[in-house]
Amino acid sequence: MAGDRNLERQKTAADREADMAGKLYLCATPIGNLEDMTLRVLRTLQEADLIAAEDTRNSIKLLNHFDIKTPMTSYHEYNKIEKGKDLIRQMQSGKTVALITDAGTPGISDPGEELVRMCYEAGVEVTSLPGACACVTALTLSGLPTRRFCFEAFLPTEKKERQEILKELETETRTIILYEAPHRLVRTLEELAEFLGERGISVCRELTKKHETVFQTTVAEALEYYREHAPKGECVLVIEGKSRDAIRAEEQKKWEELSVKEHMEHYLSQGIDKKEAMKLVAKDRGVSKRDIYQELLEK
Repeated sequence: MAGDRNLERQKTAADREADMAGKLYLCATPIGNLEDMTLRVLRTLQEADLIAAEDTRNSIKLLNHFDIKTPMTSYHEYNKIEKGKDLIRQMQSGKTVALITDAGTPGISDPGEELVRMCYEAGVEVTSLPGACACVTALTLSGLPTRRFCFEAFLPTEKKERQEILKELETETRTIILYEAPHRLVRTLEELAEFLGERGISVCRELTKKHETVFQTTVAEALEYYREHAPKGECVLVIEGKSRDAIRAEEQKKWEELSVKEHMEHYLSQGIDKKEAMKLVAKDRGVSKRDIYQELLEK
């Protein structure tokens, strides 16, 4: 009996400690249509001790619309380290913090990912409340394959890094999703045309809003159109991945530019034995190993 009472006291103490522990709630907010706010997010924003917002001037409009009076503080790219430490201290003291971004799901291409990392390092619990997300919304509207995709958000502004990413995307076979501001759209389409060539693309604008548009076209046609018609509103670009047939054709063309002997040297120089090298050369060139052997004899 005494042991049972001690166990009960231990559980009660543990429960009290858990109740005192703060928590971070990642709250998805509408990307346009205010009706996309979930009931769970509304309740959490009302009950949290503090709302951390990327832009308080923008978020106050949302909170006023839903009559939410919870105190708000700014948390953005330029204060994410110092403010993050402060938020961690508050959560460790038992406060609950709801994190919101300007629009959509926090932590997706915004400083929220830093706060999540800091929470885990500090032992603060984190949970995510699902809701609006521009990249997924655009993907499902695009008409392009959705099973496999890669998300690059905004391309880097630094030229060298930007070109490195574009070079990587050149051979990407999955559907590609990018964010872009309207005033930079033409420049980005020019670069996509240069690096990716002729691809299908869906330019998604004003998602969930009254003037939502999904322009299904090609990169070249989109470039031509937006050179003449200045785009309005934030854009999500959903781009067709490179076909595997196209990649195979390019690889085969590359190998065919080498002689069989040069092709063999390519593998032999890597320490691959002659028999295996012949097998690889035959596979690259789409012929039999006997054909490779015969050609080497003739040389």
